[in-house]
Amino acid sequence: MGLMTDLLCSGHAACPGCVEALSLRHVLGALGPDTVAVIPPSCLAIMAGPQPLSGLRIPVYQPALATSAASASGLRRALDALGKKDTQVVVFAGDGGTYDIGFQALSSAAERNENILYVCFDNEGYMNTGAQKSSSTPHFARTGSTPAGKPTRKKNLTAIMAAHEIPYAATASSGFLPDLLRKVEKARAIRGMRLITLLVPCLDGWGVPEDQGIALARLAVQTGVFPLYEVEDGYRFTLNEPHKSRPVRDYLEGQRRYRELDEGVVATLQREVDEGWARLLARL
Repeated sequence: MGLMTDLLCSGHAACPGCVEALSLRHVLGALGPDTVAVIPPSCLAIMAGPQPLSGLRIPVYQPALATSAASASGLRRALDALGKKDTQVVVFAGDGGTYDIGFQALSSAAERNENILYVCFDNEGYMNTGAQKSSSTPHFARTGSTPAGKPTRKKNLTAIMAAHEIPYAATASSGFLPDLLRKVEKARAIRGMRLITLLVPCLDGWGVPEDQGIALARLAVQTGVFPLYEVEDGYRFTLNEPHKSRPVRDYLEGQRRYRELDEGVVATLQREVDEGWARLLARL
């Protein structure tokens, strides 16, 4: 556990009980100290702190929100030119900087098959600026910009990246820590573009007690809302948790952003999850 605690400093500015900070500590531990991080504006950037100081004990570069993948590509090539080919270049970005504002650079990096690891800490909204909706926000979730509930469904980033036929794309959750660490270690050993979408419940933005973040991350997987799977080279699918064991209602009830949903909406969300699960099983 030494590396895991050493690479993220204590005293960072994350909220009490923050699942993102916990997840970051473990991802850093799995990557190790020979790593350079690119962190765009986000909750992660607040944890890392203002440059030239950093809450991470590895080099950190903070680019504009739209340019994370492009910046990481440049760092990768510079390190290669210096002969540092084994140094990992990783992007730590939120869903706003990945699904939305940074997607053009991400798609371009995927098309070029840049040798970078991109970890999206997906808290399903712009949580650092008031919990507004992103294209990762799920259907019917209430946010600062969708107070009546989001009228559209969540973008499927993993499927989109798999369509680029990159070497590795996966979903992960800190509620299933051995699976997360295995995927980070696997991605670290692969050359080319790799992406891990890591679900991190936002306690304040989702309206969750500060001691319930990990339990909710587990529920997202157990209900099939956030299935854990891997896609290699765009077509080899592996489902890591092969069964849904809980109804979607169990996941919704603990979150303020889903308060007072009527039965028809709950049934719609259950049907959407079941349909998505069936499509995923068909790819195996």
